[in-house]
Amino acid sequence: MPVRVAVVGGGITGLAAALRLRDRLGLAAEITVYEQQHQLGGKLRTGSLAGRTAERGADAFLIRDPSGGEESAAVALARRVGLGDELVHPRPLPAAVLVDGELRPIPAGTLVGVPGDLDRVAAVAQPAAERDRDAGRPLLAAGADVSVGELVRRRLGDQVVDRLVDPMLGGVYAGRADALSLAATMPGLAAACRTEPTLVGAVRAALAAAPRPAGTPVFAAVRGGMSRLVEAVEAAAGATVRRGRPVRELVPTGAGWRLVVGSTRDAEQVAADAVVLALPSRPAARLLRAEHPEAAALVGELDYASVALVTLAVPGGVEPPWTGFLVPAAEGTAVKAATFLSQKWGLPDEPRLVRASVGRYGDEQVLRLADDALVHRVHAELGQILRHSLGQDLPLPVAAHVQRWGGALPQYAPGHPDRVAAVRAALPDTLLLAGAGYDGVGIPACIRSGQTAADAATAALEQSVT
Repeated sequence: MPVRVAVVGGGITGLAAALRLRDRLGLAAEITVYEQQHQLGGKLRTGSLAGRTAERGADAFLIRDPSGGEESAAVALARRVGLGDELVHPRPLPAAVLVDGELRPIPAGTLVGVPGDLDRVAAVAQPAAERDRDAGRPLLAAGADVSVGELVRRRLGDQVVDRLVDPMLGGVYAGRADALSLAATMPGLAAACRTEPTLVGAVRAALAAAPRPAGTPVFAAVRGGMSRLVEAVEAAAGATVRRGRPVRELVPTGAGWRLVVGSTRDAEQVAADAVVLALPSRPAARLLRAEHPEAAALVGELDYASVALVTLAVPGGVEPPWTGFLVPAAEGTAVKAATFLSQKWGLPDEPRLVRASVGRYGDEQVLRLADDALVHRVHAELGQILRHSLGQDLPLPVAAHVQRWGGALPQYAPGHPDRVAAVRAALPDTLLLAGAGYDGVGIPACIRSGQTAADAATAALEQSVT
């Protein structure tokens, strides 16, 4: 009988897992992907606005692995599915941050806003340099974790956190630096802090450990949209895909697993030798609760932030000198980040596309606005910022789109990596967790998480037949 593996979740994590399983187990393996929605790809979704291609989720991914010089898992996956020559890069323009209502260039030489050279950030924030003294011991003990905000406030003061680090993390996680785990969000810096006695020294060490040759691009995207990557991975995996079929129960059997799939009216039971749960934490916890309550409780602790992406198509020459900007929470705007998509990708034709991200963890009231009201709010705020900083007006949009992502971005509290490790250690070898809720946000992190889970499932299956 061929090996049967169920992948629960059809986002890029689950699809990457399915493809790796195919590569490892061969054509005879029965690999099935169960996705409760009718569309694969999760938060990778390409649409259009005013005749222009417009992403509904992430519009780019890192080219290089943050831990070193190798290409990222996203680039490697694109090559694997025949899209290596279809990668495009944003224009080499800087980004800005809003400080006291004015856009200022984000200083170079920082790591997610944490400076390795205090002089370079002086135009945006005044570091408390006297606090970052060498006490003759590493900043963090082996295995220790703290919130990013706690460490940076203690060593460099409030302005560095509030004006640089917090908006950077807010742009990625929609979260706050004072609540997010250093080890989970900035593992390279956490590792350096376990050997370096100062924070500035730790930033320099972390940057040196993952150098980027001058002039090389940082990000890439797939020409024509991220949905092309989703479709190519699905095709290459050759898995059976069950759309609109949620998995409601997961029960161990003597030889593997039994899954209850579908609604209560048309439920079916299917068998699998191994299962990859490529799901957010809460649905994963529900499936684990009956047989692994302690692991489920740990998984279920993870909270998520909701966001909305508002894309405007505007006529006229909106051409700021940046790809976009970040907004600290203290500025009081609904917009927490904005991207000038036409500038970023060098799209010359009108209308110009501008996208704003709205919604911060713990302060998501603005997301209750109806779409029209949210578009009006975003347009008004962006217009005010551009007028104040550049003297430019933002024309009324000829079209707009609001994409809401409820519970989209995981909020890693300090100790998150240890909790995930404990959960995985408590689960059987043929039951794997994968996805942003465990191993990091961003397309490369999700792909790598799915592939790692697939490798572990393959090893467990091989072990069971020897």
